[in-house]
Amino acid sequence: MTDHAVIIAGGGPTGLMLGGELALAGIDVVIVEPRTSQDLDGSRAGGFHSRTIELLDQRGIAERFLSEGQQHPFVGYAGTFLDISDFPTRHNYILGLWQSHIERILADWVLGDLGVPILRGREVVAFAQDDAGVDVELSDDTSLRAEYLVGCDGGRSLVRKTAGIDFPGWDPTTSHLIAEVEMDEEPEIGMRPEGGGIGPVNPAEGGGPYRVVLMEQRVERSNEVNLRDLSEALIASYGTDYGVHSPIWISRFTDMTRQAASYRVGRVLLAGDAAHVHGPQGGQGLNTGVQDAMNLGWKLAQVINEASPQSLLDTYHAERHPVGARVLENTMAQVALARINERSQALRQTVLDLLSMDEPRRRIAGMISGLDIHYDLGEGHPLLGRRMPDLDLQTADGPNRVYALMHDARPMLLDLGESGGVDLSPWADRVRLVDASHDGAWELPILGEVTAPSGVLIRPDGYVAWAGELSDPNLPRALDTWFGAASGLSRQSREGLPGKPPGRPSRDR
Repeated sequence: MTDHAVIIAGGGPTGLMLGGELALAGIDVVIVEPRTSQDLDGSRAGGFHSRTIELLDQRGIAERFLSEGQQHPFVGYAGTFLDISDFPTRHNYILGLWQSHIERILADWVLGDLGVPILRGREVVAFAQDDAGVDVELSDDTSLRAEYLVGCDGGRSLVRKTAGIDFPGWDPTTSHLIAEVEMDEEPEIGMRPEGGGIGPVNPAEGGGPYRVVLMEQRVERSNEVNLRDLSEALIASYGTDYGVHSPIWISRFTDMTRQAASYRVGRVLLAGDAAHVHGPQGGQGLNTGVQDAMNLGWKLAQVINEASPQSLLDTYHAERHPVGARVLENTMAQVALARINERSQALRQTVLDLLSMDEPRRRIAGMISGLDIHYDLGEGHPLLGRRMPDLDLQTADGPNRVYALMHDARPMLLDLGESGGVDLSPWADRVRLVDASHDGAWELPILGEVTAPSGVLIRPDGYVAWAGELSDPNLPRALDTWFGAASGLSRQSREGLPGKPPGRPSRDR
């Protein structure tokens, strides 16, 4: 017997998002979090890129974040800004919002709305897995057993180390100080050529406290840092320390770049910083972790519900590892472009000249924003493996849009052809059938306009599992591959757990 189906080690943005995804699928999940409170030390990280906001929109919670953040119509790359206001998405901007607010809002949804329990002031200290589950020891001398353990416990992940997963990569070449402080004098606000700079924590209010990010003159690997270190760094960069005082927190980060060799070993999986660490250039770390959780959550739920075999979990590594590798690559490139020497600056100017052109701008901005992610699902329609656009739809019940139909995190077959053109009854307990029509072009951020298919099979994470004519023999194959064989019902349906009951599929019109 198990205490829970899934134990998540770590209650940051990645762990919280994964907990929410599993809870929506009716999975018994618990989060183990060392902090006694969800409050973070201020402004360590912050901001959502377009694709992450779309994912939150698919769960009906984007507005909770939008109401507290600031929208900026660009993404950052190598110290410059790339305009994305012309990208074909409802969220063609970056949302500035400090991580402390992000975690609070996520926790309100996951713990408050969905009822996921969190064990605070405790952490995973050891575990052992067997063919049937994982025995997990906690820091308070208690133990739990689960079917699966997911390490969302950061770059120094105990879960990754204990599982024996290699973490290859590159040692740091730069280090930065980051702090939230008060200053007696008005500082110079803005970014510096080498990255970082000074800005108010609350831009709308002006004044302090200030968030300071400064490159150090030499590479430091120790996390120990104090106000004197920050003062010296300010003087080296600005000629004054602006009377810095009253630090709320001070820390150090580097451009150490590493990625887990495997995101899964048996019943143990990794997500977020536990799976990949890199420099903060482009603000991609938090976003990549949340997107890891969205990819993993529905797959893990289907395996636990016995709708799909364990081999479905192999697609998590197959899809997300290349995405993480590309983030590592582009952050290393940005570090190289930021170096203050004549050769690096000449290269940087060449790159900036290229980015002033439309095509390079769209390609790099599409990568940083996450809108161009393409999972290799084989040959087929140009939509296959890409994000589903949030189309305006016409249904028998009136206007709707794709993302509004995805709040319950269920797979969906969107029938845009003649009603009744497909028999979905063998998958009725798992896949929702929606009849609708759409007028207008289908446009993707990088590909541009694509031919509108008569049907689209959309995964719970918003990526297209199949697109084409409803008579295509590849449709039932895709249904089998991603949502289980047609011949059987999931454990969720057999046991009467939350979810759609078996039988003839209802049509949402």
